Amino acid sequence: MAGLLAGHIAAVTGGGSGIGQGICQAYAREGARVVVLDVNLEGANETIGLIAAAGGKASAVALDVTDRAACKAAAADIAKGGNVSVLVNNAGINRRNPITGDPAAVAKDWDDILGINLDGVFNVTHAFLEQLRATRGRIVNIGSIQSFVHASWPNSAAYTTSKHGVLGFTRALAAELGKDGVRVNAIGPGLIETRINAAARANNPDMVAAVMRHTPLNRTGKPEDVAGPAVFLASDMSSYVTGCIIMADGGFRTL
Repeated sequence: MAGLLAGHIAAVTGGGSGIGQGICQAYAREGARVVVLDVNLEGANETIGLIAAAGGKASAVALDVTDRAACKAAAADIAKGGNVSVLVNNAGINRRNPITGDPAAVAKDWDDILGINLDGVFNVTHAFLEQLRATRGRIVNIGSIQSFVHASWPNSAAYTTSKHGVLGFTRALAAELGKDGVRVNAIGPGLIETRINAAARANNPDMVAAVMRHTPLNRTGKPEDVAGPAVFLASDMSSYVTGCIIMADGGFRTL
């Protein structure tokens, strides 16, 4: 039986690790041809290897999402093999420093985080926009619990701002692109176990415990816990869903 994403070309930013890697693998299992976009080409090639070992199809493109010209060039190059019909904006970073700290460091954090987490989402989306309109495609943006809440994660004004922005961008695009048949949704992950946050989880047991006190499912998430909703939002199963955010947070916002 054909997979849910058979015939689709899916581009995933930050696909070389963590949540992005999990989404790439899930998309490939469902029949999509996956383009792994990541500033770290070594990580992207690791994802390709995992997909190939499972019988899927994937290719990699080194991409810095903050480079608007590079995003446009990558989109044009990828289009030579067919138009992208699924775009996942997953690339992101986080640093937790108080805004009352060293002014130069605070300003750099702001520029770096907003540059990747929000400007990067615009840059990549705008670069692939005509392909997505041509395919009546679907966009999946990776937000966060911090698209809504902040108190549980102090000292992260830039990250919280960026993820609020991702949600606003998602809703604005859904309203504007609906006439073109393009669906735009988001996913709000909770605390997801990845290599990138392994040290933070190990060094901050109180933070993990605080999150668990607000998580009815009483466990941290895995990349596959986000990949499932990402498949749903990219597939025809969600053909009447747009402008929404699906929370993959173990129920965090219920408590």
